[in-house]
Amino acid sequence: MATNEDLYADPSETSQGKVFTVTGQDWDSITEGLGDSADERVVVNMGPQHPSTHGVLRLILELEGETVTEARCGIGYLHTGIEKNMEFRTWVQGTTFCTRMDYLSPFYNEMTYALGVERLLDIEDDIPEKAQVMRVLLMELNRISSHLVCIATGGMEIGALTVMTIGFRERELVLDLFELITGLRMNHAFIRPGGVAQDIPPGALDEIRDFVVLMKKRLPEYAALCNANPIFKARLDGVGHLDLAGCLALGLSGPPVRATGYAWDLRKTEPYSGYETYDFDVQTWDTADAYGRFRVRLAEMHESLKIIEQAVERLAGLEGAPVMVGDKKIAWPSQLAIGSDGMGNSLDHIKHIMGESMEALIHHFKLVTEGFRVPAGQAYVPIESPRGELGAHVVSDGGTRPFRAHFRDPSFTNLQATSVMSEGGMVADVIVAIASLDPVMGGVDR
Repeated sequence: MATNEDLYADPSETSQGKVFTVTGQDWDSITEGLGDSADERVVVNMGPQHPSTHGVLRLILELEGETVTEARCGIGYLHTGIEKNMEFRTWVQGTTFCTRMDYLSPFYNEMTYALGVERLLDIEDDIPEKAQVMRVLLMELNRISSHLVCIATGGMEIGALTVMTIGFRERELVLDLFELITGLRMNHAFIRPGGVAQDIPPGALDEIRDFVVLMKKRLPEYAALCNANPIFKARLDGVGHLDLAGCLALGLSGPPVRATGYAWDLRKTEPYSGYETYDFDVQTWDTADAYGRFRVRLAEMHESLKIIEQAVERLAGLEGAPVMVGDKKIAWPSQLAIGSDGMGNSLDHIKHIMGESMEALIHHFKLVTEGFRVPAGQAYVPIESPRGELGAHVVSDGGTRPFRAHFRDPSFTNLQATSVMSEGGMVADVIVAIASLDPVMGGVDR
């Protein structure tokens, strides 16, 4: 018998009273329909359409005039089931899944997952130096590209279109470098348990040096456009205010915390991949608002360039060094080398596996199809992503695939501050407050 009843959940309303869905019309046309009920509250859906909500995010706003009296987040419009899917793939294949979560900083997703698996395997001290330097190099390039998107989209949402166009202009340069090094512009699956997928290609270091020189000229353009721009400052100054006590109470991390003046950065406080050997400073600001978060990100890009320069010089002295652990029971893909066509494995390696050694063929087949076993246990290794503390909690039952993988994504945690930062402000300020958190919904709706 047909029924409209939901068999799995009781019916519920996300909001009560008269609901207005704003689709871009003038505010006057909305208030005209209120009539005598103008003194009552108005509930407005902002989103989950993409423009101005910084992603597929729904904001439920209760308004009195144009002042926000209550703000709530509605998430879940981008669910991918990545964490559950990882339970049905090998440990190495998990990298291909988690890289797609926070799609603006894929290397960080791969990194925290790889560090967790390496801790379970007890091979943290066996990772080759060149692999560690390449990881740092890629992550800092990724920090720049992620911050560029944050500043560009945040500018677009408040009408600063020049900031958007130049932000994406520079991001394209970073993605070109990613394509040169990994073969892909996004979703790389390049950082893997045991090291990285392949060596840095010829000519890549020179390209990166040229990029650093160019960015040192381009980054001051952002400062000239925004730092003292009276319109830009008027939109950001004092908006989305959240002091250190509020950040700590809600578990916020990343630029929102550093904008309060607290120099908390896991690269310094809990270093990994040799970050303690690089010379850089943790950037802070003292206004605890959207403007402070913008200034922190702008300054962090300069620091990332410093780290990249140091990593490039180290890589120049490590030519020919290994980029994957020596244990052939873990190193996958085994002895990967790109062929002359730019795809697949080199002919020499295929000839060795397919034509010379039956043992090599069997080992390669089992390693690729079944994967390696990871000792039973659990590990959590946090890293400093562009949005804050990102960590993978990986659990093994001793098998060839994760028993459980759960990610502590900073976008998800930071969104808790939506109501605190928005209530009491104007509707237009909600956009700025959310943009200053820089949430990426792929990481929120894992």
